[in-house]
Amino acid sequence: MGRPHALLLPYPAQGHVLPLMELAHRKVSHGFTITFINTHFNHGRLLSAMPTFCSNTNPSINFISIPDGLQPGDDRNHVVNLCKALMTIMAIHLEELIIKMQKHKQPEHDKPTWLIADESMAWAFNVAKKTGLRTVAFWPASATTFTSMRNIPKLIQDGIIHEHDGSAKTPGLIFQLSPGLPTMNVDHLLWNCLLDSESIKELFHCINTNIESIKNAEFVVCNSFYKAEKPVFDYLNSSKILPIGPLLSGQRFGKPAGLFWSADTTCKAWLDEQDVSSVIYVAFGSWATVDERQFQELALGLELTGRPFLWVVRPDFTGKAIIDLLKGLEDRIGGRGMVVQWSPQQEVLAHPAVSCFMSHCGWNSTMEGVSNGVPFLCWPYFGDQHLNQTYICDVWKTGLKMIPDENNMITKEQIRDKVDELLGDGEMKKRALAMKEIATKGIEKGGSSFENFNTFISAMQV
Repeated sequence: MGRPHALLLPYPAQGHVLPLMELAHRKVSHGFTITFINTHFNHGRLLSAMPTFCSNTNPSINFISIPDGLQPGDDRNHVVNLCKALMTIMAIHLEELIIKMQKHKQPEHDKPTWLIADESMAWAFNVAKKTGLRTVAFWPASATTFTSMRNIPKLIQDGIIHEHDGSAKTPGLIFQLSPGLPTMNVDHLLWNCLLDSESIKELFHCINTNIESIKNAEFVVCNSFYKAEKPVFDYLNSSKILPIGPLLSGQRFGKPAGLFWSADTTCKAWLDEQDVSSVIYVAFGSWATVDERQFQELALGLELTGRPFLWVVRPDFTGKAIIDLLKGLEDRIGGRGMVVQWSPQQEVLAHPAVSCFMSHCGWNSTMEGVSNGVPFLCWPYFGDQHLNQTYICDVWKTGLKMIPDENNMITKEQIRDKVDELLGDGEMKKRALAMKEIATKGIEKGGSSFENFNTFISAMQV
């Protein structure tokens, strides 16, 4: 009998690919063969960032790609257009791929029996049903965000959102799905993160359709851990929903991690030269952008702290050439600060020189910060990041919120003052270290995530 073979299908965004890649490695270590399916566009980015990522470092993971349905010059950050193309064009290519694999007669290519797809790609479960594959949904964000989507009928019934488009009936309303659960702002529900009303309506219907599509999945596995969101998992009360996280990328040296940008590892040598708990680490993920004025204010704020900092600045972080915006900063600060285009974030956060994490609060970054006992300065951009900030600042109490002023600007003075406040709070650091211990115990033998993962693996081997 051959190794069990699963197809893994991420939503085509960095924050979705990374944790699913880690899940792929874990499954390989439990005897699975994995076919990891990226879009042509992201497959090319992975090849560019990690030229050896398709090599035989792990022969049990086969990397392939299919079209996403968009044209080469189309904007793949336009969520609605991308989702439409995925649901229509990519679905056709996925079905063709599965049928081709099922007809393959060479014995070394065991036929796939499972599809593990990102919840945002739930249209793929219809393809799986047609082709006879068993299904698992993967949720890469917080269980609370998943719960808000799962409860769309309740949000409509309770008069919180409009039925036809998911928009807020009372903008700015703060609500709870149930006593004990984190509070939410209706404006920060996942589908309300877009600017125009038509896009909100389209995304709302996509999300609602996805939630319906995953109802027949055998499991929903979450990149979270039970004690991080205990009231939510208790509220869900389902043996089908399994927290197996944190799924941390970047810890498997020599094996593909799924990065879209090449990490600048020279920052590790720079960190080695800094004092323990001295460096402000600043990174806003793969999607967040700021305008030129806010960029300059952030640069001046980091300078004003008088502390060493490591700042990740993607080439597309702002509309103007980064090299022009940074002119003069490096001359003034000397070696006190370092700017890179992308970092090996998991290794950076684990470094003893790092004192705090100024973050957009994406869930991967949140889990990485928590798992390394690093307190946060929270600067959410959109979507679930505001809810993640609520966890960090109000539930776990391991960070501080950055508050925009009346001009929607986070000033250099606030940056300086918040850094001083955070690093002067010894209790904050103690709570961050306590969360690290809880997260670590969860994935060790006997921990809740460890046991949930074994339950998941055992079910898939039947």
